[in-house]
Order: sequence, then C-alpha cells, then structure tokens
Amino acid sequence: QVQLVESGGGVVQAGGSLRLSCVASDSYSVYHLGWFRQAPGKEREFVAAKSVSGGSTYYADSVKGRFTISRNRVGNTVYLQMNSLKPEDTAVYYCAAQVTPKGDFSSWGQGTQVTVSA
Repeated sequence: QVQLVESGGGVVQAGGSLRLSCVASDSYSVYHLGWFRQAPGKEREFVAAKSVSGGSTYYADSVKGRFTISRNRVGNTVYLQMNSLKPEDTAVYYCAAQVTPKGDFSSWGQGTQVTVSA
C-alpha cells in the first residue's frame, strides 16, 4: 500500500494562488499520481493527474489554464500549483495513486483543506 502525505492547503482570497504537495512512500509501484477534490455536499471529482514517468498529464476542464500539476525528478512527489483561484475551488483536496496500469486510483492521502474567499 502506497502511503501519501499532502501539504500546502490553506485560506486564500479569490484570484490568489496556492501550491499543494504530495509525497508518495513508494513511486516504483505507482503509474499515476493525481489530485481529486470534494466540496461540501458534493461528490469527489477529478482535478489533475500525471504519470510518474512524466510523459502524460491530465486536467479537468474546470481547472485547465489555472492549475498545473508537476512532479519532482525522482517521481515520488507531485505538486499542484493553483492560480486564479475561485470560491468554487473550495474543497478538501486529496492526493491519489494509481498502482496498476489501467486500474482506479486506489491509494489516498488524508486530504488538505483549500478555502477560497470571495
């Protein structure tokens, strides 16, 4: 089981920026690292993902052009740079790992709160 630890959440005004980090205990058994979020009263939704090899990147339409996912050279840390934040970006953000080539994201971090004030 891959352990994931997120950090970097907080409170920011609309239009501001935050950077989230996620460290994976083991990158050798991971294919993709991704970010999901869950707002109060809503289902968890996909935000962005990146292959550990660095070759593939995916974004939800709602964050394209504002959020950037990146990784460190080793591949065990993934970042989510969030710019031009909106109040609707307020949610708990979770890091997740896909450990099989075509499987679901099956390992999850504890989540970090992001609050964007109007």
